[in-house]
Amino acid sequence: MRRNLAARIGVWSAHHRKTAVIGWLMFVVLTAGIGGAVGRVEMSASEQGAGASAKAQKILDDAGLDRPAGELVLVAAERAGGWKTAAAELTEAIGRTGEAAKVRPPLVSESGREALIRFEIEGDPETAADRVGPVLDAVRSAGAGHDGVEVHQFGDASAEKWLDDLLADDFVKAEFTAVPLALGILLVAFGAVVAALLPVALALTACLAAFGLLSIASHQLPLFSTTYSVMFLMGLAVGVDYCLFYLRRERDERAAGRDAETALRIAAATSGRAVLVSGVTVMVAMAGMFLSGLMLFEGFALATILVVFIAMLGSVTVLPALLAWLGDRTGAGRVPFLSRRGKRGAQQSGAVAASVLRPVLARPKLFAAVGAAVLLALAAPAVGMKTEQLGWEKQFGSDSGLAIAHQRIAEAFPVGPEPALVVVAADDITAGPVREALARFDRVTVHRAESIAEIEVPLAGNGADDRSRDALAKLREETVPAAFEGTGARAYVTGTLAESVDFSEQLRRGIAPVFAFIAGVTFLLMLFCFRSYVVAVTSIVLNLLSVGAAYGVMTAVFQHGWGAGLLGTEAVGAVQSWIPLFVLVVLFGLSMDYHVFVVSRIREAYDRGVGTRAAISEGVRATAGAVTGAAAIMVAVFAVFGTLSMQDMKQMGVGLAVAVLLDATVVRMVLLPSVMALLGERNWRTPRLLRRLPEVSHGEAEPSCAASSGPASAGAASSGPEHGDPAGRGAPVRVR
Repeated sequence: MRRNLAARIGVWSAHHRKTAVIGWLMFVVLTAGIGGAVGRVEMSASEQGAGASAKAQKILDDAGLDRPAGELVLVAAERAGGWKTAAAELTEAIGRTGEAAKVRPPLVSESGREALIRFEIEGDPETAADRVGPVLDAVRSAGAGHDGVEVHQFGDASAEKWLDDLLADDFVKAEFTAVPLALGILLVAFGAVVAALLPVALALTACLAAFGLLSIASHQLPLFSTTYSVMFLMGLAVGVDYCLFYLRRERDERAAGRDAETALRIAAATSGRAVLVSGVTVMVAMAGMFLSGLMLFEGFALATILVVFIAMLGSVTVLPALLAWLGDRTGAGRVPFLSRRGKRGAQQSGAVAASVLRPVLARPKLFAAVGAAVLLALAAPAVGMKTEQLGWEKQFGSDSGLAIAHQRIAEAFPVGPEPALVVVAADDITAGPVREALARFDRVTVHRAESIAEIEVPLAGNGADDRSRDALAKLREETVPAAFEGTGARAYVTGTLAESVDFSEQLRRGIAPVFAFIAGVTFLLMLFCFRSYVVAVTSIVLNLLSVGAAYGVMTAVFQHGWGAGLLGTEAVGAVQSWIPLFVLVVLFGLSMDYHVFVVSRIREAYDRGVGTRAAISEGVRATAGAVTGAAAIMVAVFAVFGTLSMQDMKQMGVGLAVAVLLDATVVRMVLLPSVMALLGERNWRTPRLLRRLPEVSHGEAEPSCAASSGPASAGAASSGPEHGDPAGRGAPVRVR
């Protein structure tokens, strides 16, 4: 009997346990050690953006014209002038730190109750956050000694440090919350400590190895600050899921009376193959982000591909070796109540699935319509989705210290939106035509040595509304081209609004090729693996419904505020601009976990001669326990990220958690079986061009299958008129 690739890998690992386990540990230690030694490189401001604003920032970066890290300290009192003593002490304390430069006299507000101390952090602005600590301590200490006086600090360095500390705290929170949650769910699923620890340990070591490799790769592809958090999120979710699928099948086969070696071989041939197919599909989907034209997504793509590949590799190599080594000790450390529950878990999940499937398969048209209607209704708010680069006050919530400081300073010293910045580069910035063009503007700074000029241009509106966008468009399309036409100079417009507009425009241009790529490649992979264009098209349609529902929920919660309070967040009027594309790619990849796992089991039953409807019922029932456990872990992990401080992490976590929940319930339990039941034998139509290709095995038949009391034989025996085989044909078993 010819075994598939997953079976061959699993059997080799089981027979070479020491090599597999020691090799895995050496790989993890070496990659993590080298990655920690070389450190990681984060992308610069110009590398984060796109379009003209990124070109402008690149000119400034290359010329070394980074703006100094400016800081603002607001001193507010209950009466006019009541801030003077505190302001004097603060100014002196800031100067004593040795980290501040150009400390200016306090600027007084119109009411006279507030004063603004302005200064810069000495040295390289890129590392200012590392040196602003003494200034923050000095401001905090000096401000604490004055009753009736409020002190708020906001600036480039302080905000950066606050963000770095917050991300570090959030990552620790995510790690120390998500891991125990996953372990607890696995304990409930298996009822044994060892069985629960295996998937978590493999997922964590996969993440550790991926961290090291990503740090090495960052020297060629700089990363965004949240990339490691995203990678941990994906690595823990898929790593635990892959091991769970594999381990669940092995335990099911043991429970069906198989010996240890046979059970492991069947698990490798079936669940191991599903892990390989879903892992490759996820990686290919993630590769679509390379087509976005944004370095941010290229980093996300690299990070997720690395961690998924390593998690997949560990699941099909070291896990079989550990299972072969542990044998019956996999069930060691049984928790009495959970142990009994774990033994009944798969049967109970199958029973629940059977009770749901009976009406679904009896009236597939009705349930297909209802399931689609539910997802379309959830997706409806996405029609009005608005995306933008969220500012500080939106990113961290109105009650955060950073947002409060920003708001109080803006209220006391309103200066309108941040101006647009025109960056002009020329061979000779002092040439006559260029000088004449620059003379048309008021706020011009010329850097003669670098042959660069910076022009600040105020914008109408509030910096984010239609008036501001129209003013920016006029500046770019009319004012700047008219001023510098024929001068030989290059002029690009940047600034907060310009960066947001350019980023969103690039996303809009990039989403079409990304979607076309992942949809096309997913179609081809499903077509090859299942030799059915119907299964391939169904996969894409169901994925799109899940993505649409996730978009709708994110829009409803974070843009309109519907139910935001229940989730511990607030409406910010928009979805973070990078979230929709990222969620599309991730969900397209992750939903393949369940889809491949469930459809493989259905096809496995069908290949044994079971009728289509009976095969659907058997496949869904047999995988219900594993899918439920895997979905619970993914939802829990993603939900943890929904509790973090940053708005984009909240949106990503909530969107992914909702989508996975819907995918594991409405899609897998209602839509998939009802649609497949309606299609019947058409599910398995093989295109003529694929008939010459070698058939892909979905299982490994055993000589004793007919006599076995396990699920396979039960499903085969149940084929007949009442189980969806209208002819009662008792079709011969198809053995590969």
